[in-house]
Amino acid sequence: MAITHVPVMPGEVLEALNIKDSGIYVDATVGLGGHAELILNNAKVGALIGIDRDEAAIESARERLKDFTNVYFAKESFSNIKAAVSSLGYGAVDGILLDIGVSTMQLKADGRGFSFMKDEPLDMRMDKSQKLSAKEVVNSYHEKDLADLIFVFGEERFSRRIAKAIVNERRKKRIETCSELAAIIENSLKGRGRIHPATKTFQALRIEVNKELDELSAGISSGADMLNPGGRLCVLSYHSLEDRIVKNAFKKLANDGIFHIITRKPLVASRQEIRSNPPSRSAKLRVAERI
Repeated sequence: MAITHVPVMPGEVLEALNIKDSGIYVDATVGLGGHAELILNNAKVGALIGIDRDEAAIESARERLKDFTNVYFAKESFSNIKAAVSSLGYGAVDGILLDIGVSTMQLKADGRGFSFMKDEPLDMRMDKSQKLSAKEVVNSYHEKDLADLIFVFGEERFSRRIAKAIVNERRKKRIETCSELAAIIENSLKGRGRIHPATKTFQALRIEVNKELDELSAGISSGADMLNPGGRLCVLSYHSLEDRIVKNAFKKLANDGIFHIITRKPLVASRQEIRSNPPSRSAKLRVAERI
């Protein structure tokens, strides 16, 4: 079954990029190519560069955008935007989009190990060539370290109870699958709220495995470095930890005289979009312009 993906806040992203004819633009988390296709269909850009560290995502985007002749791809982390763009023969660019959310493909595709709804090996690596996986984190981290990362990255108030349950279970046998871990968490919390009890722990593990917050800080810094004057950096984030990093990084760059902040408060999706595309409900878009 083909996995479809609807880009989040399409109108707001297009307006925020303030696209110029013949400009060079970067979708630094190209994923399934939704935002890239939106840009190419609505503007006469000189070139669009799609970056992703997930090889499967690059291949999906390449297929989706095969009819465009001004698209180029690089398999790279978005923290290395500058090196990726340089490897394609480009220098400064006129706009960069960072959509930090986990992609639909990664959640729904079999064998990626991101979802607590699936009975498959725990993995969560966006780049399959890296060594650290969620299975290694769950089975090797000390109980305190597990509790701390679940508390900080998942904002889970029952982190210590969950970490204790994980350590107790792995003394009996290694925890191998997403469904095993989800059941351990569910049993340790004895009840359900509005969301599945494993939601926050799985988020925390994904952030840890892929070093997402470190990537975000480095990506903003690298992106700011390579924008032409008037070029814009647009960041879509999906939880408070990410948004706080974006907000503080933009403030620092503004204080250093590098950025003019376009959005004092983050833009959010309309009620109509949230109804038709529920993943947009937690999206926050912040925009800054290179001085």
